[in-house]
Order: sequence, then structure tokens, then C-alpha cells
Amino acid sequence: MVGRRSLIAIGTAALTLAVTSSAAALLPVIPIPDDPLSTPGPEFIGEAAQPDPVSAEPILRHPFMAPNGRSNIHNDAYQSDTYRQAGPLGPAMTEVSTELLHECASITFDSEGRIVAVCVGIEAPLLTMFDPETLEMLAVMPLPPRTPSPDFLTDFSGGGYFYLDHRDRAVVPTSTRHVLIVGETDQPGFQTERDFDLSSVVPQGDSIIALMPDWEGRIWFATKQGVVGKLNKRTGKLRALATGEPIGNSFAVDESGGVYIVTDGAMYRFDVGGADGKPKVSWRRTYDNIGTEKSGQTQAGSGATPTVMGRRYVAITDNADPMKIVVYRRAKQVHKRVVCEKAVFEPGAGSTDQSLIATERKIVVENNFGYAGITATTQGGVTTPGLERVDVKTDGSGCVRRWRSEETAPSVVPKLSLGAGLVYTYTKPPADDGADRWFLTALDFRTGDTVYKRLAGVGLGYNNHYAPVTIGPDGAGYVGTFGGLLTLRDSD
Repeated sequence: MVGRRSLIAIGTAALTLAVTSSAAALLPVIPIPDDPLSTPGPEFIGEAAQPDPVSAEPILRHPFMAPNGRSNIHNDAYQSDTYRQAGPLGPAMTEVSTELLHECASITFDSEGRIVAVCVGIEAPLLTMFDPETLEMLAVMPLPPRTPSPDFLTDFSGGGYFYLDHRDRAVVPTSTRHVLIVGETDQPGFQTERDFDLSSVVPQGDSIIALMPDWEGRIWFATKQGVVGKLNKRTGKLRALATGEPIGNSFAVDESGGVYIVTDGAMYRFDVGGADGKPKVSWRRTYDNIGTEKSGQTQAGSGATPTVMGRRYVAITDNADPMKIVVYRRAKQVHKRVVCEKAVFEPGAGSTDQSLIATERKIVVENNFGYAGITATTQGGVTTPGLERVDVKTDGSGCVRRWRSEETAPSVVPKLSLGAGLVYTYTKPPADDGADRWFLTALDFRTGDTVYKRLAGVGLGYNNHYAPVTIGPDGAGYVGTFGGLLTLRDSD
């Protein structure tokens, strides 16, 4: 029997061969296969959604990033995980998938509507361009290979947290401690325009986990070992400081110059410092942390990318037991920093490794407890259920729980469609026959009720493994999986 590792290696070799060939020789679209031993099951559960738009303050378009909803894994500079447009409403959906044996988690869209994604496998990550409807591969560029390690399935450095800038250029951290700015060519194709070496401030053995631009266009970066720095694209000048605290996720920026980063030790706001321009800690607050990596997490800390909320707040989850949502006032100087700490999920059975969905006052959090790796959801395995909505009170005096859903979403980054009033998640419910069925699932944002579930596929190839649901500009839904990439869209 060919093992999964062998299959991924074969896929990597095939994609690498395609890079050296002409554009016409790129890999054909072959659907991700279902588990051949699975029994038939329902394709659609529930009913078609009726759009019920949600009102929310518009998020400012970042001047150095692609439009909101198209620029990075969490949609915008605030990392809000919200979209203005509606997603799939069902039930008459069509599905297209392409088997790559690379997981295409970070999906963006260029000005032509094409997908630009970083797809990660065991060997080299791939910067890839797809047709958004057919998933035909239009261009691919190998990035530097990752260093082999036992945590390669949960290591998102070296390209996972990239962004697409305002000129359709992918700004990508690499495993070699460089930052590449990669433009598009007419063929279509990719071409490296700038290559910045950060090894003078990122030590050997460390790696860049994420980067984002501030409102002046400087590229800020964070490393797994806790270095926070910024790069001047015009001069190449670097400034950095070491927090000494591991960082496992991306970060948010806002129009005031704030850069919001959570480490395993604390929540920070950074700004540009004095005359030397070095990153400056404007405020730092520790959060409750039991000091262990819970089941479902990839580090012994928050697990969340900070989410900026409207004009006043920024939110994370802590690592307490029970886990809490923590909302802060984000201004440099305030009388009281913490707005609320609201416990979610049960003691001993709550964790998350995802960014929060948030508008200016409303938050949705997902439970990943029990997702201890890919085997946790094979052979009928399921994880601990739960998504909850928590709102900040209108007067800012605390937070209240609004609803709880018992859907089981092992590791997806859920998204909110303001246009439809739906939360899109990716679930794997228990099955009497033990089949590993994965569903695109829509929840009513106001009530938490499940509106529908649409089968995506059956088996390991359809496990999203920490990849998000992404809503395209035309309302199609996308999910990166172990097998590659799939899209579900309304047929009308």
C-alpha cells in the first residue's frame, strides 16, 4: 500500500515537473477522490438559505493590500474573517475539486478574479494561480523548501501567512528567512520583483511565521521564536526586537499605526518607535494561560490571530481552562485595558487555534478541542463540538453570550457573510456507519441555528486541517484540504 507521505511526495514531484514545462503542460484538474470504502450518505441536509443581511461598520481598505475579502487568509487588515458579499445559499450547488496533494489554505484573489494561493506539502510550498471556476492551474512557482521537522503538519511558517498587495503582488515569507515580493506576468505566470534578506535580525533556527504591512507601507513581520520587526521596502532597512515569547499565528494592523500581536505570553500593541524607527511596545497585557498545548492547538498559548473590532477593540482567546474570549481597548492610553473576559465551552474540553470572527461588537468562536492531528478524524473519529457567539455590551461594560451551536468543526477557520447573515464553517459530524464525511455548513448568525450542510467529500483527502472557508468575489465557497482545493457554488 502506498502511504500518505508517499502520495504527497509524488504530488510534489509532479507539480515540480509541471513548473519546468510550458503553461499548457500544467497538471490537469483531477477531482479529489472519495474514500472508496465509504457507504452512500446524504448530499444535502437542511434547506436553502434566505439572505438576511447583517449590519456592520465597514472596514477600511488597507492602502497597500488587495481589497477587503481578497488580500489574506483572514480577509483584511483587521483579520475580521467577514465578507460583505453572500456565500453559497444551496441546495443546488455544483462542486469542483482538484487533487494536488498540497493543501491550499491561504487563498487570495487578484484584480482579474483569479485565485492566488500558497499550497503547502511536505517539500516546497508552491505559489499557485488557479482559475476560480474550473480550478485549472494557470501558474505555479516553487518557494524554498521547508526544513524537515516532526511538526511539519502544524508549522505554518515559510509562506502560509502571506498577503496580496494593492498591485496584485504576493508578499511571501520564506523558509530561508527572506521576504519575496512576487508579481504576475502576462502568460500568466509569476516573477520575483524584490528579495529581502532578513537573516541579520531573524536568527538561524528561527522562521518567519507571518507578515503584514502597516498603513505607511512598511512590512512588519513576526517569527516563531518571538522576533517582531519591520522592513522598509524602499531602503531595505530592518528594525527588530526580540520578545523572547513564541508566536504561532498571524497578526492585525489598523489605520492608527497599531500592530497587534499575541505571543504565548501576552497580547501586545506595537507602534513605530522614536528616531531609530524600532518597533515599540505601546502596551502589553498577559492573559490567563495554563501553560500547556491543549488538544486542538499548535502552541501553548492563545491560538488566535488578534482580531481588530471596529474603532475601539481588539480580541483574542486566552489559554485558560475554561478558555475565555478576551476583549481589549486598543488605544495606546486608556483608563481600563480589558473590556471583558468571557468563558466559552466546557472546562477540560475547550480550545481553539483559529482567529475569531468579529464585527465591531459581535464575536464568533469555534471549538477545536480533540483535533490532535489528522488521525483524530479518520475511521469515524470526531472532535468536541461547539461554536459560540459572544457580544460586547453597547456601553462597553462587559460581554454576554448570545448562542451556542453544537456543530462539530474540527479545525476550520469559519467565516461570516454579512450579505447572507450566515456563518460558514466546515464540519465532520458523527456518522452511524463510521464514514468520514465533511460538510460545508451554514449557521444563522443571529440565532446559531444550522441552516444547511452540503457534503464536500468523504475521507482524508477532504480534511481541511486548519485551512479556512474562503468566499470568492462571486459568492463561491472554497476550502483547502489535504487533497488539494475544492469549490462549491450555487448553480443558479
